[in-house]
Amino acid sequence: MRAIGIVLAGGNNHRMRELSNKRAVAAMPVAGSYRGIDFALSNMSNSHIQRVAVLTQYNARSLNEHLNSSKWWDFGRKQGGLYIFTPTITADNSSWYRGTADSIYQNLDWLKKSHEPYVVIASGDAVYKMDYNKVLEYHIEKKADITVVCKDMPADTDVSRFGVLKTDEEGRITEFEEKPVETQESTISCGIYVIRRRQLIELIEKCAQEDRYDFVRDILIRYKNLKRIFAYRTTDYWSNIASVESYYETNMDFLKADVRKYFFKTYPDVYSKVLDLPPAKYNPGADVKNSLVSSGCIINGAVENSILFKKVFVGNNCVIKNSIILNEVYIGDNTYIENCIVESRDTIRANSRYVGEHGVKIVVEKNERYVL
Repeated sequence: MRAIGIVLAGGNNHRMRELSNKRAVAAMPVAGSYRGIDFALSNMSNSHIQRVAVLTQYNARSLNEHLNSSKWWDFGRKQGGLYIFTPTITADNSSWYRGTADSIYQNLDWLKKSHEPYVVIASGDAVYKMDYNKVLEYHIEKKADITVVCKDMPADTDVSRFGVLKTDEEGRITEFEEKPVETQESTISCGIYVIRRRQLIELIEKCAQEDRYDFVRDILIRYKNLKRIFAYRTTDYWSNIASVESYYETNMDFLKADVRKYFFKTYPDVYSKVLDLPPAKYNPGADVKNSLVSSGCIINGAVENSILFKKVFVGNNCVIKNSIILNEVYIGDNTYIENCIVESRDTIRANSRYVGEHGVKIVVEKNERYVL
């Protein structure tokens, strides 16, 4: 293969609120059976990238447990493999990752020992399908130093949490602004990059010498006029899940027939760690409409336009509407939940009522855990 892969999965931000208290954003459950990082790893595997490093840091335990076997994404090979890198105290370094560029620098030895000429860098907090080989071919065709995958967003989209860019007629990036407060542009970076391995090593080492730590600010923006940095536009489905609102909307997209068909029925597949759970059970009185119900669930009440993750118990006379119920939640009888995200491993007491009146409400109960 011509490329190795790096998945940046160590970040966290306040936009996830309570949802990121116990897990990294890349470990957030998606579409009933997946985690956010599954999409980047599946794309790597489907693009025949055999050596992939995942850089983790914040609340990494849940993510590391999910990645404890590389076989789920077909990286369990003698040639290649899946590598998990967390910050490590060494004779030369005793700090956590101070930014995306620094996380690569602290694992630069892995890059130097590789032989592939190119590197595909992707974030672990986006839901999409992509053949990275097409991006690589575009990169080679343009004789680019760096290629950035981007997407044109609708005019009413809030782009303040993305990198926003502008290109010339050739496709070369002429302007790049990270998380602008206000902008007229609507083309955003998807956080996916292709770069020659030797050039990446050179740029990362220079950043470290100058005490610079961020890949976007200290490489893409700083060198946009000095290096040939091109934009590769994608028109397929792509969504970032690094805020409560976008996480909710992305999951709700999977209730649409075209999105489900694209991810579940269209080649290539999306892979994830599989648990040995029984099928979902619908007891007398269950009424489920337009919802995703995962393995191990037991349903006694009404569920509408919602996503129930693994091992959720819904009691008698419950009503769940337009909500996301994460793994291993026990919902007591006569409970009403609407426009909510219920945190995993919670017990919702009987006769409770939770409604997101103005937006999405996050439900976090401190009750005793109920094991099905």
